[in-house]
Amino acid sequence: MLIVLSPAKSLDLESPSTTKEHTTPDFIHRAAELIEVLRTYSPAGIAELMDLSDSLALLNVSRYAHWSEDHAEARQAIMSFNGDVYAGLDARTLGPGEVDYAQRHLRILSGLYGLLRPLDRMHPYRLEMGTRLKNPRGSNLYAFWGESITRALNAQLAETQAAALVNLASEEYFKSVKPKLLGAPVVTPVFEDWKNGKYKIISFFAKRARGLMARYAAQNGVTDPEQLKDFDVDGYAYDAAASNDATWVFRRREAA
Repeated sequence: MLIVLSPAKSLDLESPSTTKEHTTPDFIHRAAELIEVLRTYSPAGIAELMDLSDSLALLNVSRYAHWSEDHAEARQAIMSFNGDVYAGLDARTLGPGEVDYAQRHLRILSGLYGLLRPLDRMHPYRLEMGTRLKNPRGSNLYAFWGESITRALNAQLAETQAAALVNLASEEYFKSVKPKLLGAPVVTPVFEDWKNGKYKIISFFAKRARGLMARYAAQNGVTDPEQLKDFDVDGYAYDAAASNDATWVFRRREAA
């Protein structure tokens, strides 16, 4: 089984990493191509392109200027991303065996790096997959990455003999994957909460639940996606009647 997550806009660059293990992103040279494009933008241009405040635009222009393919001083992705999904994953409290599981079974989709393993070192950056960044390969990042991410996932599905790809990423990021070209079926867990008389997806809770499910998989050494139907963290439970082969619905009445 292979799991994909989205990255996060916010980063935690201060909390200490709990492991010294690290790897280098497979698409480091492709990331360098995008950095060269981003370096042509002024702070005002980045602010307009990404709808950022002036201060955030200036920060990221500085990051692009100092970015280097030498990642010796960079931090592991799983120790850098912050936000709702990564609060659920809570990577710094995972044990060594659980981190090893994540390195083998978890992948993070990225606008800049394409596909990251948890222990891949990355420099701080801001580049969402939906950004309409014109580049030598097309008018946006979906054109830039083309089938590259899908091919990389296929190689890793084959390497791990995965029975399925579990999609815990957002729609924006999973659009960079071409499911019809994958060598395994895609299963998408959906998390719904009871509100105003019906079940609905509440963004904050759903994002955190994606991280919680990735953590659950690591803590339990899940290799068969069917085992994820036992996920019961924070009051969620699998609802067979609301689910189908491709979409697995988990519901709860009240937040734990």
